[in-house]
Amino acid sequence: MNCIIIDDEPLAREAIAMLVHQTDNLDLIGSFNSPETAKDFIENNSVELIFLDIQMPGINGIEFARTIPKETFVIFTTAYAEFATDSYEVDAIDYLIKPIKLERFQKAVEKAHTYSKLFKADYGHNNIEQIADDFFFVKANRRIFKVYFKNILFIQGLKDYVVMHSENQKVITAMNIKTIYDQLPKDMFVRVSKSYVINVKHIDSVDNNTVYIGANEIPIGGIYRDFFFNEFVTKKIVGR
Repeated sequence: MNCIIIDDEPLAREAIAMLVHQTDNLDLIGSFNSPETAKDFIENNSVELIFLDIQMPGINGIEFARTIPKETFVIFTTAYAEFATDSYEVDAIDYLIKPIKLERFQKAVEKAHTYSKLFKADYGHNNIEQIADDFFFVKANRRIFKVYFKNILFIQGLKDYVVMHSENQKVITAMNIKTIYDQLPKDMFVRVSKSYVINVKHIDSVDNNTVYIGANEIPIGGIYRDFFFNEFVTKKIVGR
């Protein structure tokens, strides 16, 4: 994937560039000190991935992410952990806290590669074919997949699509997250943010801001937090 860096700090740009050069299958094609200076480049070039700072003079990274082309992925790079939930509201692939370790950086890049492959695999023709009591058929990648609700770990909204994550596969289909959530059993699934629906039966642990399912860290959005904790955490614990 080709990529660019947008960060107002020169040392931060250099550090991220070093991480890019140590990572396979990444091609750095631009480095910019502000969203304003990167805007023309993005409009005139095909950019697949942006490493984007959040706290910058003028327009911040989250505001800028709302303006980029839908086919361009974003990984936020910031020193401020408190913006994590906001970052997923604009369909970010990942959120990296500075100083960024190489292993964590490469994990985020691998996620971007995975989503890129899914999006390029004829996703425009993907859709849900049939819904039953405990599964649905999803047409994806010129095949029809039978997806059992119980096997879904979580569902992520990304751009105009949803990605259904199970232990052994990821299936992408053209549908917004609200539409698919409305068709799922509410005793099993709960929406925890604008971009995520989780299967409560697969939760390993939670804290105030995050749900942990296996190696996946799923942010809890502010407007969904009370319902999630009241209906699926506190009530379940008390009821045992």
